[in-house]
Amino acid sequence: MKKKYILCLAIIFLFLGQSFAQKGKIASADKKYNSYAYVDAIQTYERIAAKGYQSAEMFEKLGNAYYFNSDFEKSAHWYEQLYQLSPDLEPEYYYRYAQSLKAIGKESEAATILNKFESKSNQDSRGKLLKKNSNYLNEIKANIGRYTIENAGINSKYSDYGSAIVDNKLIFTSARDTGGVSQRIHTWTGEHFTNLYSANVDGELTPSAPMRYDANINSKFHEASPVFTKDGTTMYFTRNNYLDGKKGKDTNKVTLLKIYKATLKNNRWTDVTELPFNSNNFSTAHPALSPDEQTMYFASDRPGTIGQSDLYKVSINADGSFGTPINLGKEINTEGRETFPFVTKDNQLYFASDGHPGLGGLDIFTTKINNDGTIGIVENDGAEVNSPKDDFGYYRDSTINKGFFTSNRDGGIGSDDIYKFNFKPSCKQILKGTITDASTGSVLAGTVVTLIDSQYNTIASITTDASGNYSFDVSCNKNYSVRAIKTDYTPKEVKISIPSTTGETKLDIQLESSICKVAIGDNLGKCFGITMIYFDLDKSNIRKEAALDLAKILDVLNQNPTMKLDIRSHTDCRQTAKYNMALSERRAKSTIAWLVSKGIDPSRLTGRGYGESQLINDCGCEPTNASSCTEEQHQMNRRSEFIITAL
Repeated sequence: MKKKYILCLAIIFLFLGQSFAQKGKIASADKKYNSYAYVDAIQTYERIAAKGYQSAEMFEKLGNAYYFNSDFEKSAHWYEQLYQLSPDLEPEYYYRYAQSLKAIGKESEAATILNKFESKSNQDSRGKLLKKNSNYLNEIKANIGRYTIENAGINSKYSDYGSAIVDNKLIFTSARDTGGVSQRIHTWTGEHFTNLYSANVDGELTPSAPMRYDANINSKFHEASPVFTKDGTTMYFTRNNYLDGKKGKDTNKVTLLKIYKATLKNNRWTDVTELPFNSNNFSTAHPALSPDEQTMYFASDRPGTIGQSDLYKVSINADGSFGTPINLGKEINTEGRETFPFVTKDNQLYFASDGHPGLGGLDIFTTKINNDGTIGIVENDGAEVNSPKDDFGYYRDSTINKGFFTSNRDGGIGSDDIYKFNFKPSCKQILKGTITDASTGSVLAGTVVTLIDSQYNTIASITTDASGNYSFDVSCNKNYSVRAIKTDYTPKEVKISIPSTTGETKLDIQLESSICKVAIGDNLGKCFGITMIYFDLDKSNIRKEAALDLAKILDVLNQNPTMKLDIRSHTDCRQTAKYNMALSERRAKSTIAWLVSKGIDPSRLTGRGYGESQLINDCGCEPTNASSCTEEQHQMNRRSEFIITAL
């Protein structure tokens, strides 16, 4: 059977084969607060990194900021700095670093980092895929219970395949001989050349006895895989390169496949013409239409094809002309065969492939065509419609969830048989949420939100509406990441697990502004999450970690030469009040001295220690020097503040 399919490739089965706009007028009762400064955290990180300051957290933020915005040259640079600083990274960063390197053409370096990723990702599904782990077989076989399958009852001892519905008729392809002087035997297969047949169907898609379809369509060569417009007046179909009695051949004298168009007039198909993107030198076959009938999908081995045959799409213009065919890309196409596309009313694409992980031969796969034309994750349709043999030619009415597919699996009548199925829709989930400003709580319209699968493939990307809302259709019992990106905000990526029951999952995301707006009286440290400048216990000398945070303050002062700061050091209540006052005073002075040593005019800096005199909670210890507060509560009082006194 497999040998026969190889021979048939050339004929029937070749393809089985906001920048700073916020600076507007801001009313204030007190005129001294009418002046603002805008602090860009990312630019600050870059400037202090260029001066030699290093921090894994800082390099992560820089790498992510550029990676999420597809600036792979810069993301590769900062991930490299992260890798040099800390070679033992989380798998995520090896993956992003490798992807960045690949994007800028550094394939060998990317391969090295990808090997690191594989060795670190034993429990990561991407690592399993990269290592060609066979666990996918369990996932395929787990999809049991969605299909009830039976022989369609229209099969012959020859090849019967492909399905389309029009005017309450099932139209399919068959190599059976029902008479006719033009029937010829194909020497490669020993079967007749195929023709189109029809069988009336009822509301449950149960077919009656088949008969030959329109004689104006059937010729002495192969016809196959028709698709019809919803009004039933236009048909596209596959035929050998044969029209008006003339047979076309390629340079090797082989008659390949083309897609033809026919128009229904007076209940007969007429005006058969070939489509303009056909060629004598490659095959084009198996058309399918999008729900709006403005796009045709098809299979071809034309120049630019990735494998033996690829899936393409082409626009159908309002005047009936066609655009330029576009390869669906590596998300769909492999080095093997992708063929027999079909699109449901709800824009679910089904196709056959022997390149994606399957059970053997051609398997049926499915993916979502998103509203923006992008393709979702490709999934094997399961162990009921798929077998160790060839399975293809999927058709489903998504209103009644019934349909047909073709297989040469064991137990059939002919070399290929058509099977009828009832489809039970699987669990459906909607992932939705609102993107807001972390500081103000205001909704963030115009945020780009991207849905990413567990293998870190981008599934879909949308922009939040005026209310900051987003929504994705997702699969049940799957893990995803949601990435939110908006100008002047720090990109954020959040992981989410979808439950195994139908419903909605809520994921709200708060974004931190990367452009920190500060005014007189504000604490500059909040722009960088600086809550405390750390010193050694009972000492006031600047530690390495403290120098990194102070470098951020230094950079802002250099960028804003009229800014002045009052530096305030606070302690918790433990130790005596006198001791804490003296210690905080020394630390405030050490902070000022460090900034002055880096070139800041002393007149721009004031400061003092407040000890435990300005606690922000009820964790006082006097007069017993004892407290029942937790360590976290005491930590809130141990703080460093950089209060802006002039701009």
